[in-house]
Amino acid sequence: MRHVQRAIKNFFRHGIGRSTRHILIGICCAAMLGFLASCSPWSGDKDDRRTTVEFWTMQLQPQYTDYFTGVISQFESENPTLRINWVDVPWSGMESKILTAVAAKTAPDVVNLNPNFATQLASKGAWLDLSDRIPKPIQMQYLPKIWDASTIHGKAFGIPWYLTTRIAIYNQALLQQSGFSKPPTTFTDLMQMAPIIKAKTGKYAFFTTLAPMDSGEVLESMVQRGVQLIDRSGRAAFNTPLGRSVFQDWVDLYQKNLIPKEVLTEGYRYGLDLYQRGETAIVATSPEFLKTLTKNAPTIASQSFVTSQITGETGKRNVAVMNLVIPKDTPRPDAAVNFALFVANPTNQLTFAKAANVLPSTQSGLQDPHFTQIPTSSTELDRARLISATQLQSAEVLIPAMKDGKRLQKVIYENLQASMLGQKPIDRALQDAERAWNEGG
Repeated sequence: MRHVQRAIKNFFRHGIGRSTRHILIGICCAAMLGFLASCSPWSGDKDDRRTTVEFWTMQLQPQYTDYFTGVISQFESENPTLRINWVDVPWSGMESKILTAVAAKTAPDVVNLNPNFATQLASKGAWLDLSDRIPKPIQMQYLPKIWDASTIHGKAFGIPWYLTTRIAIYNQALLQQSGFSKPPTTFTDLMQMAPIIKAKTGKYAFFTTLAPMDSGEVLESMVQRGVQLIDRSGRAAFNTPLGRSVFQDWVDLYQKNLIPKEVLTEGYRYGLDLYQRGETAIVATSPEFLKTLTKNAPTIASQSFVTSQITGETGKRNVAVMNLVIPKDTPRPDAAVNFALFVANPTNQLTFAKAANVLPSTQSGLQDPHFTQIPTSSTELDRARLISATQLQSAEVLIPAMKDGKRLQKVIYENLQASMLGQKPIDRALQDAERAWNEGG
């Protein structure tokens, strides 16, 4: 536990770790040394006797290579017995790669995942339980709802790292052409504006994917509108009059051609493309998208403004969490926890959040002027950052950590699609989704 104890001590002192010494016990037998060389976590350099900690991130190279090179160099200089092997994995390949690695017991020591996917493996006992390894005072450095997002059955399986909250970006020219002076703030507003925007401009109000294995925005919007997805026993709870009303809204939008037909087949990124082409009036996304918009569609960008995330009757707003998890089977848990705490400490979090235009998950980080004040010569990106940070105080992970969360999305989306296509009455679609979830099929 010495690595962790040292990390904890220095976390309070200045948010970083100090050097530790890893004692290697060897046997001076040539055969045994050969065996250790083939199996140990040492680096390939025969003169480098440091313990290697493997760290996986999701699609952060090459944009943040310099940042991570600096963080890793600092950590290694303060922990001379440890060496970090950083592997960046494409976003689209992470799930299959980590599933394969966990099954084969070749997983990295620290990996960057979101809670929804990490929960699938947490429910199978794949991750190290951090509840007792990280003292309560350090846990309390993080926003309470964010820490809770990486717990299941009372056990913490992840360390919060960085966050994003959706904002709404709207094309003011299209809204004005439709006769609107301000953007919608609720889903009710959005539903009422959709037919007018289509009639006046020939464009769609918005795009939200219903592809079963893509974004969970529709599921989150159900929660925002007050639908309870599952009860405390884990059984379906969405087959209610309110759940039926939400299904009816989507059926009406689709059958009246008020949303693109591609909502059934295309994913979240297709919606971003539609907005950049000027085919939709509103897009729900992160502030970082403004940079892409300015580069790819400068005319649309010049007509675009930001506003708060659209919500429902509950007033709830979504937050997406990226965390750091540690496989249970790692042979070096203390070193892994030490490094994960270093990456996610307040100082390093804040630096990364500023560089990546995301939000820190620590309470102190959100108090930095970067997230509380707008520069005198502000841009839409500056305003988006402030809106995003302000929302975070009351935001939460709308789909809580649960076993088989993706399956819940799949059974709801597939049955909702069937109603939208006229293949099932809404009542039957809700019943079939309820049955499929409760029966585990």
